[in-house]
Amino acid sequence: MSTLSFLLEGLRNIGTTGTITRSSPALCKAAIDRIDFNTARTIVELGAGDGVITRHILEQLHPEGKVIAFEVSEDLCDDMRAIGDPRLVVAQDSAENIRAWLDKIGADRADHIVSAIPFAALPPDLGQRIVTAARDNLRAGGCYNQVHYSLKTKSYYERAFGRVDVRRIYLNLPPAWVLYCQK
Repeated sequence: MSTLSFLLEGLRNIGTTGTITRSSPALCKAAIDRIDFNTARTIVELGAGDGVITRHILEQLHPEGKVIAFEVSEDLCDDMRAIGDPRLVVAQDSAENIRAWLDKIGADRADHIVSAIPFAALPPDLGQRIVTAARDNLRAGGCYNQVHYSLKTKSYYERAFGRVDVRRIYLNLPPAWVLYCQK
């Protein structure tokens, strides 16, 4: 997807994309920080967009690993499918259905979960269900990394995970936050 196409998709569907610009390389790196790529075999990405963070995950993922990338936009899912990596499973579905997709690939739990879902734009009950599903399907010791443009929904992660570490990423337009939660 071209930058212009991404901008137009963002303007058309800001409630589901959460932004009108792609994540910068600095934000992508921060979003996958704390993932142990030596041991991770199943990574789930929520709100994958056109796959900008997905590509960073795939660059480091073990050859036997899998990424389940959730996205609700059909156009953005088409962009991810065009990546053409057999380790990538594109889930055009709501992120609250993590369990069903883990079952499809034969995984008990996700080793790590990365999310860029714009929870502030979703109904609170849906946001809580997604975060709870993420926590319930994350292995012990795994991390949940959440990209945000505000800290409005930080309480979702505190309720689900307890402690939340926060890092500000200024090298992004607009500047963003990454929230790190350990299970």
